[in-house]
Amino acid sequence: MRHIRLLLLSLLFVSCYYQEEDATLYEVGDNFELCVDSLKLQSNEPLHNQPIDTLCEHLTVYYGNPLVVAETAIIPEDSVDSVWVKLARDQFTMGWAHQHDFTESVVPDDPISRFIHFFSVRHLGVFLVVFAVSLIVLFWQILGKRKLHVFFFRDILSPYPTYLLITLAASALLYAGIQHYVPETWVLYYYHPTLNPFGLPLILSLFLCSVWVLLVLTIATIDEVLKQLPVSEALLYLLSLLGCCILCYLLFTLAALSPGVSYILFALFVLVLLLRYFRNSRPRYLCGSCGKRLKELGKCPHCGAENK
Repeated sequence: MRHIRLLLLSLLFVSCYYQEEDATLYEVGDNFELCVDSLKLQSNEPLHNQPIDTLCEHLTVYYGNPLVVAETAIIPEDSVDSVWVKLARDQFTMGWAHQHDFTESVVPDDPISRFIHFFSVRHLGVFLVVFAVSLIVLFWQILGKRKLHVFFFRDILSPYPTYLLITLAASALLYAGIQHYVPETWVLYYYHPTLNPFGLPLILSLFLCSVWVLLVLTIATIDEVLKQLPVSEALLYLLSLLGCCILCYLLFTLAALSPGVSYILFALFVLVLLLRYFRNSRPRYLCGSCGKRLKELGKCPHCGAENK
């Protein structure tokens, strides 16, 4: 864990520095990628005091095409959108689009922005599938009366899964709070992403810190589970933990819509998890073969010896 903390601090200090809050969303020369099926670009440059509907020459760019901001123009008399953006796919394919159409159709050419876009669009479907699989595995264990380790019900002797779930709940509250109450801060971060939590607005800085902590706790949890359980049982345990994480994320992102309820729910959630962990973390037995701690008699998860 010491080496992980040192690596984390190193990454934080070498990460790029976040731009000031008054920065524009994009500048000339910024790179994007089209994330919709197609976008029509107006070949003619929009001019002042010229009816927009007479400019009818268009060209089309398609999903996945790289685009570069070549120029911007302000047309105050345009009732649809006064800001126009000139986009170039290559030196032969370039044209103009309203800023609104442009921002709704592209994703910044940055791995962090790409991940944010993918997560925003796809996360619910992926979460529901994984959660359904976790429930099926849990019911299969219950019906088969198999004494396998499952998070919360038959847990391992480690604080990391509990800390992971608490940190995830806090991250979900912060993420939902940013989305609902200061969306302009999140939009600015989307266009100018960074992994460095320093120099950001406070709520965004706290969120990024929680993401880093989540990463460290995830690594520690996987390492601890693989040490205590056989590989096949460890995978089932991690699947049950993943299902709980998904349920926790969905619960607290919805609860964040009501700040008072979310704070009370979070406090109760932390209290229940901690009480449950401290109550179950005191092993009553020791393995007669390897001397490792055991929560109950039976097969030792460390050496496989039977204890009666």
